[in-house]
Amino acid sequence: MKKAALYLIPLAAFVVLAVFLLRGLWLNPREVPSPLIGKPAPVFERARLAAPDQMFGSKEMLGQVWIFNVWASWCVPCRQEHPLWNELAARKIVPIVGMNYKDTAAAASKWLGDLGNPYTTIVVDPDGRLGIDFGVYGVPETFIIDKQGVIRYKNIGPVTPESLEKKILPLVRELQKS
Repeated sequence: MKKAALYLIPLAAFVVLAVFLLRGLWLNPREVPSPLIGKPAPVFERARLAAPDQMFGSKEMLGQVWIFNVWASWCVPCRQEHPLWNELAARKIVPIVGMNYKDTAAAASKWLGDLGNPYTTIVVDPDGRLGIDFGVYGVPETFIIDKQGVIRYKNIGPVTPESLEKKILPLVRELQKS
């Protein structure tokens, strides 16, 4: 009888593990919770892509709601979402600050020349350290930051027309009112 019970312990452990793994199959990988939501965005000062001798600091955005978009010229999904940023920039609803992530200035400048530049300003992060501060998993990633410099939303992966119209813009408008 005791030998039979010993065989049931590994079986029970396997069943519990299988349940957790199966549950994970139905989770949306784009909804990875960020520990930074509701916390102050990392304060930074970085060189501008267009003028490397000039610095841009996140403190310059205090008092404004803004979008912080992490992108790279080598990123295929960034190319997919880029027309949405161009359209949003033309509507002048909210400033969009770009962070060129682990890229070269030449490649980034060519990419923007080919596809358009929707960004109010672009900072460079060639070594990925600022990306680490923001908890970037990969590119593209997009953050909405409120007037006090607090991260209110994080989008992992390319922004879609649906997420822009149903999540991002309503939140931006709400934050602009307060």
